[in-house]
Amino acid sequence: MIKVIQILQNKMQVFSYVVYDIYTNDCAVIDPSTEPEKILKTLDQNNLNLKAVINTHGHPDHVCGNSYILKNIKAPLYIHKKDAYLLGKISSRLFSRALGGKSSPSPDYFVEDNDIIESGSFSFEVIHTPGHTPGGICLFTDKNLFTGDTLFTGDVGRTDLPGASYEELVNSVKNRLFTLAPDTVVWPGHNYSEDKYSTIEKEKRTNPYIS
Repeated sequence: MIKVIQILQNKMQVFSYVVYDIYTNDCAVIDPSTEPEKILKTLDQNNLNLKAVINTHGHPDHVCGNSYILKNIKAPLYIHKKDAYLLGKISSRLFSRALGGKSSPSPDYFVEDNDIIESGSFSFEVIHTPGHTPGGICLFTDKNLFTGDTLFTGDVGRTDLPGASYEELVNSVKNRLFTLAPDTVVWPGHNYSEDKYSTIEKEKRTNPYIS
């Protein structure tokens, strides 16, 4: 059985996630952001075994905690191959430092659509959802969907940034995410509403950006 710990990172209101198997304590960290010490404290308090660090996309607010986490605990880093270049951009490195983090190390593995990321005793299915970035991904496990900046609660990710496309984003949400079971829990990448999480069924009914 999987348990999800949602950790609000106060700068830019990013949600980082610790996802773990309650029987083995194997865990993954998704999108370590501006307060990675909160994440390490969570791992320590719950006696968790870090097996993977996964970035849903390459924007600095979602990767600036990579270095801190991986300096303290050895684990493989995953990102989609189309977003890997963002980790090395000078502008991304400067933005990461401005957020209080550091430049991300290079990823250990590049993922693609339908890949499986093993996290010890459980795994995630990779769903490639371009639109916010070319290599944006969502992560699915045990009826939990981690959507990064693709889908929020009642909102969608920005498409006014380099490499973004509103048409691609809508297609990703409608044809990849909205085909999942209605009771799939949606865990967004930012705290942009009163609801900290949602479901596929609710977003299909109420999200004003997806018609």
